[in-house]
Amino acid sequence: METREHLQPLLIDLLFRQSYAVLFANFAIPLPVAYVLREWVPIDALLLWIAALYVLTSARLILDWRYRRQAREERNRKWRLWAWRFTLLSWISSALWGALAWFAFVPGEPQTLAFICIVITGIASGAVPSLSAFPLAYAGSLLAMLLPFAIRCVIGEGTIYNTYLLFTLCLFCVNLYYSRVTHRTLAETVRLRFENLSLIDRLQEERDRAQTADRSKSRFLAAASHDLRQPIHALSLFISTLGALGRNGDVPGKNARELADRARSVIASLGGLLDALLDISKLDAGIVTVAREPLSLRRLLADLKAEFSGIAKDQDLGWRVVMTDVWVDTDPMMLKRVLDNLLSNAFRYTRTGTVLMGCRRRGAQVEVQVWDTGVGIPASEQEEIFEEFVQLQNPARDRAQGLGLGLAIVQRTAALLGHPVRVVSMEGRGSMFSITLPVVAPPSLAKPGRAHPTAATQHGGIVVIDDESDALDATALLLRTLGYAVYAGRSAAAARTELEKAARLGEAPVDLVITDYRLEAGKTGIDAIREIRAYLGWEVPALILSGDTSPARLKEVTASGHRLLHKPLDAVRLEEEIEALLAERPDDAAREVRTVTR
Repeated sequence: METREHLQPLLIDLLFRQSYAVLFANFAIPLPVAYVLREWVPIDALLLWIAALYVLTSARLILDWRYRRQAREERNRKWRLWAWRFTLLSWISSALWGALAWFAFVPGEPQTLAFICIVITGIASGAVPSLSAFPLAYAGSLLAMLLPFAIRCVIGEGTIYNTYLLFTLCLFCVNLYYSRVTHRTLAETVRLRFENLSLIDRLQEERDRAQTADRSKSRFLAAASHDLRQPIHALSLFISTLGALGRNGDVPGKNARELADRARSVIASLGGLLDALLDISKLDAGIVTVAREPLSLRRLLADLKAEFSGIAKDQDLGWRVVMTDVWVDTDPMMLKRVLDNLLSNAFRYTRTGTVLMGCRRRGAQVEVQVWDTGVGIPASEQEEIFEEFVQLQNPARDRAQGLGLGLAIVQRTAALLGHPVRVVSMEGRGSMFSITLPVVAPPSLAKPGRAHPTAATQHGGIVVIDDESDALDATALLLRTLGYAVYAGRSAAAARTELEKAARLGEAPVDLVITDYRLEAGKTGIDAIREIRAYLGWEVPALILSGDTSPARLKEVTASGHRLLHKPLDAVRLEEEIEALLAERPDDAAREVRTVTR
């Protein structure tokens, strides 16, 4: 139905454009016809008929002119009105040709009858392509032209009149049939044209989207390359400095500590960038799980007020939070991260003045707003700021001003939560960012917050698999330093060999498997975990490490059910994850590896 409504205006437009041949015939043919019939028909009647036909044809030209002058959208909306105006004038014009057949019908003059029959047949047949875009226009016109001649044939006596009558009926049926066929052909042509135009529009949209994505990718890669190279370059210089000091003799403890602290700071900066890129990859891959629950905005706002008070004091900025007792339905951790990013941006781009956070009720929703008196954002760039690595006020890519990923994470997270994000800004005067949340009734009983494991380090045995020797040795050394028994290998088979060696010397418990994702011989960490579990005979907990942040890889590992950590990974984070996994392990003697005997 919707397609038909789109096609009808196009068919009516075609009706007007194809009517020019009929209009020309109505101007050109009457004079020769009158000249031929002058001996049998009174000249006054012929002149009156010609004048009426010319006046009517002029009216049809005026109608066409008015149709062309009207805006396309307006005439498409009123296509029925224009169709019936055209049809009415066509019927009257055809009736004038039918009137000629009536008053020029001279019994006993076969030449005159034949001439009239030829004229009427030509006009009726010539109108098929011109009027078939609107079938009612042609059907009515055909009837108006042929009916008077058919009636005169019925009145007349003689075989010749019966023959003309039969001819007229056949002409009516054949032309009506061809008009229907022509209409179908025109409708199909218009439909294909409409679909082609729609396809062209979609292709142009896809082309524009692809070009935009290509430009975004180029900007993304350029910015990411710069932001990754900077800390790696700094780290390289620190290591070179440490090497130079070592070649000059013993490295003073103070210098070593200073270099270690600065290297740790650089690594933390690099890790922050990689974590932000990982967050975006996870959101794009659709593997982030939303855990909704009722949340007190008062409690969240109070936490944020305390968290950013120190920043406000250091920057000598005003910092106000307007409290509310509203409860909302959301994921608390994801919402806090969104507001953290919005507030971080507000403080980063506000030199003087105040940052304000508050709420406005919007019916069954509440809008949490973050206002600042910062530099503001030009209206033409307010959509661009939600793209990766876009920093309007940081063309030099100073990492102290952030990475340009915060608002990209905000937009994706808010879309996942179903919470609309809005920005209102005036250049030079400040900005307002907001997120709208659904309001819910406060829970009758307070629900406990999410538990965070705080178990102390539990010593045990860990299988470590990594095909990179340096990474394998570093991980094994760290775990042994933390007090774990380590069975390390570049593959699952090599790790099994280490297990068998340990088992010959006594107990070799296995509490955890830590493996890199990409291993040698085309195998993955998932394959290695499967092999170790089959060897042990129980579902030992497992942790996968990877530097691959592609959405496809994230989905694959998430589907396996194993925990995933991304490199680079600091020792504290790794230790926390190990503690969490060991706290969940089953208290089962079967977790000890069997002793292998030869």
